[in-house]
Amino acid sequence: MTRGTAIVTGGAGTLGFAIGQALRAEGWPVLLVDLSESVTEAATRIGAEGWQADLTDADARMALVGAVGKIGALVNCAGIGRVVPFFDTDEALWDAMLHVNLTVPMRLSQAVARRMAETGGGSIVNIASVSGQQASRGRVAYGTSKAGLIHLTKQMAVELAEHGIRCNAVAPGPVEGPLARHHPPEQRHRYLETIPQGRYAQAPEIAEAVRFLVSDGATHITGHCLNVDGGWQVAGV
Repeated sequence: MTRGTAIVTGGAGTLGFAIGQALRAEGWPVLLVDLSESVTEAATRIGAEGWQADLTDADARMALVGAVGKIGALVNCAGIGRVVPFFDTDEALWDAMLHVNLTVPMRLSQAVARRMAETGGGSIVNIASVSGQQASRGRVAYGTSKAGLIHLTKQMAVELAEHGIRCNAVAPGPVEGPLARHHPPEQRHRYLETIPQGRYAQAPEIAEAVRFLVSDGATHITGHCLNVDGGWQVAGV
């Protein structure tokens, strides 16, 4: 029986692309999904399929799931993030952050899980963040959305196990890429001082954690949040 397609949201971004690349190398049929039209080019580079869609739209989510057929894995990687102080976090920012980072993964997972339950199960991985485990300045909306995503992962694991569906999360710390290049020098210095390994993660390191969690080597792992942060969270700083 075929394992089914692996859907990776945020597939045109640095992290989503790396995840898609890792899964393709493992032999998965991969569908990269992104709001950006560059997703088609990104998918072509790794021998995958590309799908441009705004996943905040319910009809777009249903069209995606309806077009795929058998789905073996879903990686909810798409998200948004901003560093905004508590008093400056307005309603629009709060609503957008929770909607994109928490509600959309929940609704897409719901649609995908229904398909998986009908076709023999599968694996769902949510890309969370250590900001969902550890508070820091300017992360009231982002950190709360990722904390919710971690708990959602646990809820999904409990309720979907009977359908043969495993649900886990990966929580990166700072990751090198376009977003990290906007970190002010003082912020980068602070991160490098407080991450025990003394460096940012590379996107393929996060991708390898996802590859493992959807693999046959992780068939008894569900409801787990795997930190890939160089020891940052356990250092307690």
